[in-house]
Amino acid sequence: MPRLLYTCAYDGQPYCGWQSQREGESIQDTIEAAFLRILKQPLRISASGRTDAGVHAHAQCFHADVPQECRMSVANWIAALNAHLPASIRITAAQAVSEGFHARFDATGKEYEYLICRAPVLSPFLHGRVWHLPHEFDACLLADALRVYEGEHDFRRFAANRGTEPAEPPADFYLRHIYSATLAEEGELLRIRVRGNGFMYRMVRLLVGTAHQVARGRLELEALRGMLQNPLGPKTRYCAPADGLYLRRVFYE
Repeated sequence: MPRLLYTCAYDGQPYCGWQSQREGESIQDTIEAAFLRILKQPLRISASGRTDAGVHAHAQCFHADVPQECRMSVANWIAALNAHLPASIRITAAQAVSEGFHARFDATGKEYEYLICRAPVLSPFLHGRVWHLPHEFDACLLADALRVYEGEHDFRRFAANRGTEPAEPPADFYLRHIYSATLAEEGELLRIRVRGNGFMYRMVRLLVGTAHQVARGRLELEALRGMLQNPLGPKTRYCAPADGLYLRRVFYE
């Protein structure tokens, strides 16, 4: 069964997240339903990782083993799936990969983008796609706070509990390397990009939400640094909403 790696983009607003769930329509369920309509048999897909309800993606990646007898070109697979998917999900690319390739375990890094809009009145066309923050905060302080995250740190205070964590995690379980965390201002739109070798449950939203507290003057930069230097303290409670978060790219090397 040939293994194909697909790249897809989606608007996360209508869905309960990426992963298949008992209740609610997920993006995984929707794509697998499209395969079912094409193949007339079920097919499971494996993604590079999960995204939460309301989170969007420019380039989520997943692999699937398609039946040998289904002789379609890569281009035809893209067209066929898009014909059976809602407009809120689009397959943007596909390629053949080796039998042992895994979309999750072979990923070497990811880049996320977070959008903040400072306009006094939010455009209805941005509803559900940005974090609307019309109140005053210091964008320079926000950029300074983001830079604190760069480098290799124990980020356990910036990870929400999913309920699957080991009772006694290994020493490097919460260790992540953030290659860059930057802020770009485009008028009333602020664009945060965070790139790293891996991210834990809700980690990007917690990083952004806590950095925003620094930008509002409610948390000192030194206190933020202390959360990384002393990872055994209480977890941050400042979580940015899902609306502004986008999975921008998955890296494979």
